[in-house]
Amino acid sequence: MHNNYYFLRQLAPALTQQLAGFRVVTCFSQEKDELVIGLTNGEAEFWFKTQLSAGFTALALPETFHRARTNSVDLLPGLLGREVADVSVFPHDRVLQLNFRDGATLQFKLYGPRPNAVFRAAPEATAELFHQRYLADADLAPAPEPLPDPHNPLRSYPALGDVPPRYLRAHGYDAADAATRQQLVQEVVARLENPPHFYLTAIEGKTRLTLLPVGDVEQTLAPNPVAALRLFVPLTLGRRAYENELRQVRQELEKRAEEATISASQARTRLYALEHTAGYRQTADLIMANLTNIPAGAAQVEVVDFYQDNQLRTIKLKTTETPQRTAQNLYRKAKNQKIETEQLQERIERRETEALWCLERLEELAAITDLRTLRTWRKTHDLQPETKAKEAAELPFKVFTDSGYTILVGRNAQNNDLLTQRYAHKDDLWLHAKDVTGSHVVIKQKAGHTTPEPVVERAAQLAAWYSRRKNDSLCPVTVTPKKFVRKRKGAVAGQVVVERERVVLVVPANPFERV
Repeated sequence: MHNNYYFLRQLAPALTQQLAGFRVVTCFSQEKDELVIGLTNGEAEFWFKTQLSAGFTALALPETFHRARTNSVDLLPGLLGREVADVSVFPHDRVLQLNFRDGATLQFKLYGPRPNAVFRAAPEATAELFHQRYLADADLAPAPEPLPDPHNPLRSYPALGDVPPRYLRAHGYDAADAATRQQLVQEVVARLENPPHFYLTAIEGKTRLTLLPVGDVEQTLAPNPVAALRLFVPLTLGRRAYENELRQVRQELEKRAEEATISASQARTRLYALEHTAGYRQTADLIMANLTNIPAGAAQVEVVDFYQDNQLRTIKLKTTETPQRTAQNLYRKAKNQKIETEQLQERIERRETEALWCLERLEELAAITDLRTLRTWRKTHDLQPETKAKEAAELPFKVFTDSGYTILVGRNAQNNDLLTQRYAHKDDLWLHAKDVTGSHVVIKQKAGHTTPEPVVERAAQLAAWYSRRKNDSLCPVTVTPKKFVRKRKGAVAGQVVVERERVVLVVPANPFERV
């Protein structure tokens, strides 16, 4: 019920009291479907971190917030500097509205499937939408007052949501007569309008913030909506992350165990076939033992197989080659067959060991109950998600890794500007072939670590390789922290000024290219 009308009508006056005299000082987004708004009254700060995704819509109110240095974009510039007058809620709806003293409004539409934020600089001004695909939200307005329904009292209160009906059914609603049902609904609504407590509870396996004791109640909270949100949203996000990561790692281990088991089984089947059929060496030995009995140009020969209890065996021959040549080819195949047998045995052992390892990890996984322990466990067993690799694959630059360091290489002049001006942090190392055109190269720094010189040299080789000095025997390369690289106003794409540098001499090459 954290987005329910009855919770929002508790939240609105609490925010009105807390935000008196506060002005908006920042508005930005640094994740998909996230809108962050910071306010201050000169002495204290207040943050809205709104999750406007269909999967989980929530109005988080963190006590502090630190904006990321990258991948952050300013939004709704017209919102800045405006002072909050009060906070209201649409009647019987999931829309919270910030009203500013100059008439501007910011609406948080907290509908599960189609959430949005709508800003108007004035009552008649054009609406600015956070999710611009929901064009109908430009006309977002309070709905008409619901009409009483004497036959079904629940329909008289369309904003109840799913929790109150659960509570009513648990208190005899279904078996009650019409008059009792009406009384029960009115009592529940009165309690929702003035709840004595909030509840942190689990309903069908999902953590919920409710105004009624429904499901498996974990905590009973004071009716403080701001404090309740500050507890509920991080807890729920953490649990959702834990459940998602737990499912991912379990699926990965089960998949790896299954693939390893199938691979070992296939290798064992192949090995059995090799060990229980007449091998190339046996056939070659029989040919060589019967050379005098094989007429020239014969297509086949029948011999006594001394490997198989002296049974008769027919061996096919090629009419175009001598029996000696046939035996020689079979001995060569036998040698390869021996190598294959050794490889199959090694694969069976390796894949069975891997399958057993995965099953042991799955047993350990069943005992892990929190996100922090899960992530530590994943790191210990090298089961980290491949997010970094995916992010690197999506970067618009050439990406190399060396001893745990990421090296980014610009692709052209405009791409160089993007790399140096947007993606490089001030403490990252910046490299460029000296006095010629070429790619900008950036080594992403690790906090508290100095980049090893071999990494710098290989990055310098890349800078030389992706420059006009590619074919020189030696190339001087500028190396400097990015903070000493600046771009003059009006400079062409890719052109920068380096204020401090050191120069290394390297052989132009791509040391990461597989030979």
